Amino acid sequence: MVFTGEFRLLPWSIIEAAILLKTMNLYPLLAAVVGGEIIDLVGETGPVAKVVLLILLMFSLVSWAIILSKWSVLRRARVQSGRFVRAFRKAQRLQDVGAVAEQFRPSPLVGVFEGGFEEYRRQGAAANGIIRSPLAIQRAMQIANSEELSRFERNMPWLAITGAVTPFVGLFGTVWGIIDAFHGLGTAGAATLRAVAPGISEALITTAAGLAAAIPAVIAYNLIGGSIRDLAARGDDFAMEVLNAVDRQQAPAYRTAEAPGVQR
Repeated sequence: MVFTGEFRLLPWSIIEAAILLKTMNLYPLLAAVVGGEIIDLVGETGPVAKVVLLILLMFSLVSWAIILSKWSVLRRARVQSGRFVRAFRKAQRLQDVGAVAEQFRPSPLVGVFEGGFEEYRRQGAAANGIIRSPLAIQRAMQIANSEELSRFERNMPWLAITGAVTPFVGLFGTVWGIIDAFHGLGTAGAATLRAVAPGISEALITTAAGLAAAIPAVIAYNLIGGSIRDLAARGDDFAMEVLNAVDRQQAPAYRTAEAPGVQR
């Protein structure tokens, strides 16, 4: 499984994970973590339960890959955003900020600034300091902020799907296993708890697996979503700071342009 900053869904990632699990011989470790009896029950489940468990494993592996990738990306974005804001507030001119913005690239605020600064240069303000339309600069930064947020929200629906679907997939496996257990009970003709308990315990494994896949995905979806909303608010606030800096840089240019008329 390959990570390149932002996680992409790879069609062979689950197969690769399964092969890696076998080659590394991690079954003793799994038995120590979840218990040898649980591993034995999984091995004794029927073909339908095994398919359900394989589907749940796929959902879990992909969701955990997204969670770890998003956590890493958001952590870098928060750190670099703080550094970029400090550099922006220390700079005297917007041109100075534009010269060093690239080194803070993981920050979404860099995209917001570059969107506004590009519009600032299109209006010729970089040369004479006079802005024709501050509203155009604000709109450009809003568009850039939306694009940055869309980048952070990529693959987030998969976590929501995992949290919503996997409990029902596990429940399907449990219902199927209980049906199979009672069918076997009727065929054997032995209506005792000892006869039906092993089949029911095997069937309940899929429900437990479904919950194990869903709970981390739901928690991560809400935490990551909160972090993305914080970055969105921070981008809006930073856009206001950029507009303030534009106004401050524009004022001396207006005074310079009006000075000859005042003298006359």
